[in-house]
Amino acid sequence: MPRQVRRRLTRRLPTAALVALALLLTTAVAVVTRHEPGPTRYITDERGRALFLHGFNTSGSAKSDPERLPWITEEAVQREYDLMGTNFVRLLLQWQALEPERDVYDEAYLDAVAERVDWYAERGYHVLLDMHQDLYGRFTSPERHSGNGAPKWATHTDGLPVEPREMWELVYLEPGVVRSFDHFWGTTGDHPELMDEYADAWARVAARFADAPAVLGYDLMNEPFGGSLQGPDFESGPLAELYRRCAARIREVDQDTWLFVEGQAVGVNWGLPSALPPLIDPREGEPRIVYAPHAYPLPMDLGQPYAGGSRETVETSIELWSESVRTTAERLEAPIVLGEFGLDVSGEGALDYVTRMLAETEDMASGRAYWSNDHDGWGPWADEDLTPGPLVAAMNRAYPRAVAGQPLEIGNDADAARLTVRFAVRDGVSGPTELYLPEDTYPEGFELSVDAPDGVGDWTSEWDGRRRVLFVETPSGEPGDEYTLTVVPE
Repeated sequence: MPRQVRRRLTRRLPTAALVALALLLTTAVAVVTRHEPGPTRYITDERGRALFLHGFNTSGSAKSDPERLPWITEEAVQREYDLMGTNFVRLLLQWQALEPERDVYDEAYLDAVAERVDWYAERGYHVLLDMHQDLYGRFTSPERHSGNGAPKWATHTDGLPVEPREMWELVYLEPGVVRSFDHFWGTTGDHPELMDEYADAWARVAARFADAPAVLGYDLMNEPFGGSLQGPDFESGPLAELYRRCAARIREVDQDTWLFVEGQAVGVNWGLPSALPPLIDPREGEPRIVYAPHAYPLPMDLGQPYAGGSRETVETSIELWSESVRTTAERLEAPIVLGEFGLDVSGEGALDYVTRMLAETEDMASGRAYWSNDHDGWGPWADEDLTPGPLVAAMNRAYPRAVAGQPLEIGNDADAARLTVRFAVRDGVSGPTELYLPEDTYPEGFELSVDAPDGVGDWTSEWDGRRRVLFVETPSGEPGDEYTLTVVPE
């Protein structure tokens, strides 16, 4: 979601709304406290290694671009890697660009998306294709607000009004937007074809990218909104049904790519529990479903900074969000990837918040994609010449790109520049563990130590100075044998 004006405008929410939101938050705390999460699950690559994903959404600019493509260039992809060592991108797509007329797919648009995927692929990135929507789509009221997502032929407001609001998210409550969602979800019963058409569109995307090794996953819908149907009834009903239909259609053409699902945006983004039910992946073999929530803590959504007297309140919200996400992921038996988090980095405490969320995702063994890499005060660039802004230093962080086993603990002591990766040998895993080590953190080089099981043989390492990646090859050993890799400055 683009939130450039959130901090100024949300201070004007009426007192009654603030009280209601506070009550929701209190209820959610009671629901999810004292929960013991189950086993951590990981996205794995073709070698069976556990992947840790670190990158950006690319990008909010696609929403307003006439061709619905992000601003990114191949040179910018390279610069992003050079400055921050990212290995992941959540690349925005739009249904309206993919299928401007019913059953007519724009191959030139898919070609342009494929070109951008190739830019990332050539630099070793993992690409998540995200079918993005906000406010259903621009055709609910094309002259009055900047919604994006659904094509004109799939938009049915029944003539109900859609008025602009000072706080853009409140346009979700406009009658024409609510009615458009209700038709899509089948709540009205008048347009039962729409969810199937959406699933067919995903099948077309999957057919195009099934053989693209860099495409790791498909984010089936950005920040779903239920229209007049909200909460558990929406998530366990039409939202889960949409995911089932999309999964079925995608698996007809692509058995391997991971399917990313989100709960409803309202509440879940703040830290409330999701009611998504377990989902069956109709692929051959182990399921490949990922839980991909967003994080916009409620106090910050209401204008409070991660600083001063409100820092403790935000911290409580982050902890609530983390516990809620772990609970949902356990129910889904899914790995976790934080699909969006971000803020205006010029605000008080902003970089501390970014660092806090990076640490939280490491504790959760979760991937993360910051919103976004635009030139709007939120992203890493100070200007369109890609001059580094303050976010670059926070995002340029040591992390394990891939772990050759079952990760048990990731320790990242930024103050001591100490990265620790402990993992257990697992059958079916090959290849090295890969560690990204920023030059700013290790300016004079680094020292690697390996705590290995007795009698397993020698380990080896290789340093790629251009990419700043350390490859550590460890003997396979017996399943359950543990290794600990520790890197400190030289």
